[in-house]
Formats: sequence, C-alpha cells, structure tokens
Amino acid sequence: MKDWRTKYASKIVSPAEAVSHVKSGDKIVFSHACGEAQVLTEELVNQAERLHDVEIIHMVAMGPARYCLPEMAGHFRHNALFVGATTRKAVEEGRADYTPCFFHEAPGLFREGIIPVDVVFLQVSEPDENGNCSLGISVDYTQAAAGVAKLKIAQINKNMPYTYGNGIHLDELDYIVEKDEPLIELQPPKIGEIEQCIGEHVASLIKDGDTLQLGIGAIPDAVLSFLGDKKDLGIHSEMFSDGVVDLARKGVITNRRKNIDTGKFLSCFLMGTKKLYDFIDHNPEVWIKPVDYTNDPFVIAQIENIVAINSAMQVDLMGQVNAEMIGRRQFSGVGGQVDFVRGTSRAKGGRAIIAMPSTTGKTKKISKIVAMLDAGAAVTTSRNDVDYIVTEYGIAALKGKTLRQRAEALIAIAHPDFREELKADFAKMFPVSV
Repeated sequence: MKDWRTKYASKIVSPAEAVSHVKSGDKIVFSHACGEAQVLTEELVNQAERLHDVEIIHMVAMGPARYCLPEMAGHFRHNALFVGATTRKAVEEGRADYTPCFFHEAPGLFREGIIPVDVVFLQVSEPDENGNCSLGISVDYTQAAAGVAKLKIAQINKNMPYTYGNGIHLDELDYIVEKDEPLIELQPPKIGEIEQCIGEHVASLIKDGDTLQLGIGAIPDAVLSFLGDKKDLGIHSEMFSDGVVDLARKGVITNRRKNIDTGKFLSCFLMGTKKLYDFIDHNPEVWIKPVDYTNDPFVIAQIENIVAINSAMQVDLMGQVNAEMIGRRQFSGVGGQVDFVRGTSRAKGGRAIIAMPSTTGKTKKISKIVAMLDAGAAVTTSRNDVDYIVTEYGIAALKGKTLRQRAEALIAIAHPDFREELKADFAKMFPVSV
C-alpha cells in the first residue's frame, strides 16, 4: 500500500507540466462526453502556439471544444467519431474530420492500431485503498485507448463517481493532475406535447420484465414518464440519464428479470446531472463497462425481451433510416443505433424502435417521413434491419412487410400536412398493374 502512494505522489504535476509532454504531430484521445478532463483540454488549448498538427480524437464533445475554433487550424485537427454541437461547424467547414464507425467497434480501432494513440487524456475518480481509479462516467472506448496510449495523463477529480466494471491503476499513469471541479452536466430536456404522444406510443410496446436501451433527449425521457406502472424493468444501454434514477427509486427498474447481468444496470457512459452521478457513485448495482461489451450485437442478442429505443433524422418509404445527416452535412453519427438494432433483432422477444417527431423545422415544417432520403445522406439503419417506426401519430411495424405495405404504414403515421404528397410519391413508386 505504501509503495503505490509513494509512486502516486511522484506523478503529481501541474496542468501545464502534464500537457507540456504533448508533442506536435501527436494523436490524442479524450475521455468521452461529460467525462472529459476539462483542466487538461483547456491547458492544451493554452499551449496551442507551440503545437502543430495535433489530432484530437473522441466522440461527442460536451465541453466548449475550443480546439475546433478557426484560429486553432494548423495547431489542432479534430477527428470526430461522432459529431456534436460544438464540433459540427468545424467538420462542416473542413477544419475537422468525421470517421464513421459502429460504436462497439471504436475500442478495436485503437487496440489494433487502425487509429494510433500517442496520448490519452483521462478523468478518473480518487483511488481506492489499492490504488485503483475508476473511469467513472466514461468507459466506452476510453479504457481501450488508455490501454494502448504511449502517454497517459489523468485528472483525478473527487467529483468523478467511482463505478464498477472498469478501472485503471495509478501505476499505469504517467502524469497526474489533481483538480476537483464539477463534472459537465446534461440538464433534462423539456418534454412537449409531441414527445408525450411519442412516449405513450413507445411505452405501449414495453412489457413487464423488459430490458431497455435508451438514447438521449426528450423522447427517451418521455418514454420513461409512461413506465411508472411497469414491473421489473432492466437497463442494458450504451448510456442512460436522470430519468432512470427516478424509476429505480420507485422500484420500477429492478434488473431482476434480466437473463444476463442480472440485477445490474449496464452502460458504457453516462450523461446527466449530479442526481445521476450521486446515484451511481459506489453503487454495486451499476456497472459501467467498455462499449465493445455493452454494444456488442452478440451480447445484446443474448438478452431476452430487450427493447431498443433510438431516433432518426429521416425515414424513407422503404424504411431506410437516416439518423446522422442533413443532406450532405454530417450532423451527428452512427453511435450505437445499429449495434442495438441488429443485436435486438436476434434476441428472443427483442423489439427495435425508431421514435421521432413527424416533422422538423423551426420556421417551416419539414416532413421526417419522405419518399427518398435527401441526396447525399447516409443510410444508418438499413431497410433490412428496421423494425418499428413511431411518431406522434402512431406506430408502423415494418418487419416482414412488403415495400408497398411499409410505405402505406409510414404514410399513416406521417404528419397530415404531408400525407397527400407522400401518397402521390407512393403512386409513382408502386404503380398498380391492370
């Protein structure tokens, strides 16, 4: 015990000293989302003038991402595995890049050297009595990156929850910065009337004892608000947020009927408020594991009665789902949608749901159910994988349906303002033989 404490003390440095070991041309992986080591990121930007061609790799950024500002060009270039609000403009303007990948495959990109890792910036919990730190709310690809990085720099923050199913020992770290600061929080979204309607429809497809995968935003939270009368639900999800805490405290989510990882909340990263972070801290019922476990379709396929709930930008009349692009513009990423759609399709009693409002647009309504996806847009979930599509106007069950039947079902749940136009498109796509 004395040995690790001595080594620990010898590794503690200032943020400036820690980041000074980053070199021009390095490839740096950041802890994901709300787990970002903010003190290290800010110091990296402070040292921008001495650095050139540094590649910064991560999925969604929840911090300000100042390394993506125009004046940082030449110093830093972001390689996004998922595009977020603070990195989107840089990708759109060609100052950053997007690398498509299924979420469960991200750790393999690092381990196999397909994307080399020179440096990893971690944010970890305080060590336990054996010198083990938890990666807390960002395990996903972070643990794999830490395993292969040539240089490991960690912010130790007493506010990072200690979670089980992951970890790194102090002996593995090269430099440590002690900085206690609030974690990045994601505030609960506002749930409007449309989200309420969608949530009620989705909840009608959920049964007692089901295991849930939930995305992020108003729709998943709306779904949770309609599950108060369910019994023994479980969680196996790439992430979850505050709404799960409320149902756990009410005894609705117990994880008792999960046939694997029984009794455990399973996730690979978390985004929420302090309420969520306090709930998971040293909670033996919560396991935060790498994404190549949580999102592995072969693992998901073993979970009986799993219900996957995701969203989309557009769905065409064949059932093709675009969940990541606005035309040719990369808006977000694949994330874990396909991981769970495919795993769920192989699971006994599995149901994969794509839930979305029927329209989008602030000044002008635009239908999200379309005859064809926008030119240049990628297909995220193929028509062969799609199962249920849900809008505020109802549920379209597409699996096993002909193209004609799919189109009819999707038109029925489109916004009424667009149904006649979609019917005209339908007539061109599916002429009636005489």
